[in-house]
Amino acid sequence: MQNFERRRDRFELFDRMDSPAVNLSFTMDLPDFRPWCKAQGLPPFHVLLCAVLRAVLKVENFRYRIFEGEVICIDRLTPSYTVVNQHHDLNFAQFAWSDDLREFVARSLVARDEASHMGALNDTYQGMSPRECKNQVFVTCIPWLDFTSIQHPMASVGSPDIPSLAWGKFRDGANGRMQLPFSVQAHHGFVDGYHIHLLAQTIAAELSSLIQ
Repeated sequence: MQNFERRRDRFELFDRMDSPAVNLSFTMDLPDFRPWCKAQGLPPFHVLLCAVLRAVLKVENFRYRIFEGEVICIDRLTPSYTVVNQHHDLNFAQFAWSDDLREFVARSLVARDEASHMGALNDTYQGMSPRECKNQVFVTCIPWLDFTSIQHPMASVGSPDIPSLAWGKFRDGANGRMQLPFSVQAHHGFVDGYHIHLLAQTIAAELSSLIQ
């Protein structure tokens, strides 16, 4: 927590505000990993999900959480994201982490299929302890839209300590690149614009490493 202590005064400033969340949407520029995914038989969303969550674990500011009134730093994540069921209603997929990309994707696909075939809301997360809940990042994908902004729901406006990430429709870029709208919501006491920039760079680096 040594790094956090250097910005505890910033945390206390923003944490006193009615809403300490920072929201930023931008165009993410990435290596076009879709041809590699096709050759490997891997679905692009799940590969990108893996890269995004690996990047979150590498940028310490995105691992800070508030638990029992104090700031902690998590060291693991429970992957989860939104899916659409057969009635086009939102549901939640959740699964156990794996460091192996193919196993990560396989678990993600099983969780997606289970959640998408549920009529009722998947309440698996309700079995998590309050501390286990902190090992999350809220992820949603809106593949139909090239959005320019998004407002994520929060259980408490005053405690947005679990980051919310969203991305939208893929589009071709120049010189073997691709672009997509990307949104980050996080506690401003933990995360500044620089850290969001660093997260984007780290996601691109993770993808480049995966497709080498």
